[in-house]
Amino acid sequence: MERAASNTDSGEREDAAVRDSLWDRRSVLAGAGALSFAGAVPAVAQGADVGVGAFLTMPLWPGKPPGGARVAATENRVERQPATADGNYIVEHVRQPTLTMLKPAKPNGAAVLLIPGGGYRFVSMGNEGFPVARRFAEAGYTCFILLYRLPADGWSAGADVPLQDAQRAVRTIRSLAPREGFDPQRIGVVGFSAGGHLAAWLATRDVREIAAPLDAIDRLPASVTAAAFVYPVITLRDPVAHKGSREQLLGADAAPARIAAYSLEENVMATPPPAVLVHALDDPAVPYQNSLLMAEALRARKGAVEVHLLESGGHGFGLGTTKPAVANWPELVAGFLGRHGV
Repeated sequence: MERAASNTDSGEREDAAVRDSLWDRRSVLAGAGALSFAGAVPAVAQGADVGVGAFLTMPLWPGKPPGGARVAATENRVERQPATADGNYIVEHVRQPTLTMLKPAKPNGAAVLLIPGGGYRFVSMGNEGFPVARRFAEAGYTCFILLYRLPADGWSAGADVPLQDAQRAVRTIRSLAPREGFDPQRIGVVGFSAGGHLAAWLATRDVREIAAPLDAIDRLPASVTAAAFVYPVITLRDPVAHKGSREQLLGADAAPARIAAYSLEENVMATPPPAVLVHALDDPAVPYQNSLLMAEALRARKGAVEVHLLESGGHGFGLGTTKPAVANWPELVAGFLGRHGV
């Protein structure tokens, strides 16, 4: 599995220059509330610190994201109820992917990338983004929420465009480790539903470059130390596939070879990172057998794996529910990550 390597002095200077340039274009939340996706909030001066408890959003790519010449859809933010202080909404047709950071009050030296779901049709920032970041920040993690591009919108990378953003996210997080005070070798990923598919794709498959590197950040490793998949989409094969995710990713009439290529249980790397899976037995959208398929695939590769099958909870519970059966999943995940280096 790909690991971070030491840089030469010149490489370090180049990485720092790119990192500082990227952060010059970041946007800060007004308080802990609304995000700026369109750059309406003035950029923060280099070296500014938003402090603990405030979300900070930065563009994932310098300038326009790659491969968007034929993308015509308009990004659309849809508010959901109940309204929350941090925001409860989904984003459709993502044109400007972002990372949103939340610093912990008592850092534990690790970072976690959070990947919300949405069936590859939208990104659910409300229940699987902001509240999850707050819970993991309480446990000491520097948290990053990924707003990623969607595969059916016409990007040149096609089905691989979410992975392109996820790889860029890990590399960006790694580049920020010296500045933000966490260990670049202690980066985990937590993904939900279709975001769980993306997290597993990122974590358990051999790294495959989607495009040539744009800058120094793109040359950093995209590997993670440990992973968590919460009610994940794993297989694209019937009868337990989530058909909506499969159609958004591959189209309505995908060839069997394409379905196999994106069924993650069939494509696990030789040395996968430790992974924990959480799934409700009564999930009506993504059957819990998805988690079992991934667990068996990881075990076959002798990977460390833990599975929590919950009595009830349905699908998409994130942290937007008070259902007692699913209330402690963050502690289960954080415990596993902590035991495995994150």
